Amino acid sequence: MPYDSAGLWARCLHSIQQKIQPQSFQTWFGPTNSLELCPEKAVIEVPTSFFADWLEEHYSWLIRATVEEETTWKPKLEFVVQSELEGPSEFINNETIKETPSPVDQVAEPVSNVSKNASTLVFPLNPKYRFEQFVVGDSNEFSFTAAKAVAESPGQTAFNPLVIYGGVGLGKTHLLQAIGELAHRKGTAEKIVYVTAEKFFSDYLHAIQKQDTAEYIQIYRNADLLLIDDIQFYVKTEGCQRELIHTFNTLYQNQKQIVLSSDRPPSTLKGFEDRLISRFQWGLVTDIEAPNLETRIAILNCKAEVKGVLLPAEVSRFLAEQVVSNVRELEGALVRLLTMKSHLGLNIDIDLARRALAGMGRQSAPRLPLNIDTVKKVTSDFFDIPIPLLIGATRKQEIASARHVGMYLCKSLIGAPLKTIGDEFGNRDHTTVIHACKTVEKKLSMDPEFGTLVTDLQNRIKSTVPA
Repeated sequence: MPYDSAGLWARCLHSIQQKIQPQSFQTWFGPTNSLELCPEKAVIEVPTSFFADWLEEHYSWLIRATVEEETTWKPKLEFVVQSELEGPSEFINNETIKETPSPVDQVAEPVSNVSKNASTLVFPLNPKYRFEQFVVGDSNEFSFTAAKAVAESPGQTAFNPLVIYGGVGLGKTHLLQAIGELAHRKGTAEKIVYVTAEKFFSDYLHAIQKQDTAEYIQIYRNADLLLIDDIQFYVKTEGCQRELIHTFNTLYQNQKQIVLSSDRPPSTLKGFEDRLISRFQWGLVTDIEAPNLETRIAILNCKAEVKGVLLPAEVSRFLAEQVVSNVRELEGALVRLLTMKSHLGLNIDIDLARRALAGMGRQSAPRLPLNIDTVKKVTSDFFDIPIPLLIGATRKQEIASARHVGMYLCKSLIGAPLKTIGDEFGNRDHTTVIHACKTVEKKLSMDPEFGTLVTDLQNRIKSTVPA
């Protein structure tokens, strides 16, 4: 019998939308269609093989679970890439290697051939902010790839505008300036303008005060590549927003590239007109998360090598375990370590690393009381997931699993009330805590490796508290 694939997929999308962040849904599920959805198979159409890769790696479990939830079926999941040329579609399953280039690899030729000599940086860039110096990890890989694609073909990818958001010191400014540097070096954009939102505003204000906006318009509305950093700091008066909209419209209509950075998703920016928020979301919005332990170690080693120093493995790991908040603080710890080595003539070892951290107001973790805060902290360190993410709203499988374990240990180790545990883990209802504990208990009974992991974490928590 025929099935209403489109209607069934619409139901699945509605369910998925309730389970993940709005921006993630818009980016990854908005462009999808269902070509076939029946008990045997679910064939999902996506724009490119990059989407197929990403959905398969990050959301296949969610798609399968949602289809089963909505229909009771357990179909084989396949992705079909819509070819840009006339011809048969390309089917992809779990084992198939995708050969169609991704949107960040498949870049169009620039509209005009701009020679390197013709490329102009209107304002200088920091020479240390290049793609070659950016350490790529799971937390920033997609943003890095999209940024590089934009630099190689400004205005010619689907990523216009490109908005990169994330917390302080995670590499947003590095990526924006790296885009400008590579575009200038390769000559892919004739006129490159990198500014902070504060400068963009102050230049506009200065032009208004002089009653002469011609120079301002010449700089910003004639850019081939406009990069605006920290857009959340833009002054939100009516005139300023109107000017930003005019600049945005002019560049976008002329297929010029716009790149913005922010400390939060565009949908949560305060004080901006809806029509500006909408424009920010026309292209691609991507985030940079806090780097995991392996990435932090790689960052330290890379930055040390640039300075001509080879860090002992135990030192780089120690620093990376102690400094988890952002790359900027991590680099500060390294600079202090190397400065102390140089000026005090000491060897680089764990003791010197401890002294460097102490000088920054940081100490190695002391022994802690056995309470919910301790469980959260040790669980956060154990799974290398920052506490705000651990207790936050994200439903990523690996984070949700760690959160469940933390709740379970608060109940089993401390005997904390369910309501208190829920409050401490993101103001969740006590029924959520019950579900988490039952989920962990079920998995413990079925998976010995998971049992070993939970035991290791439990022992680590116990080792942090006084005997």
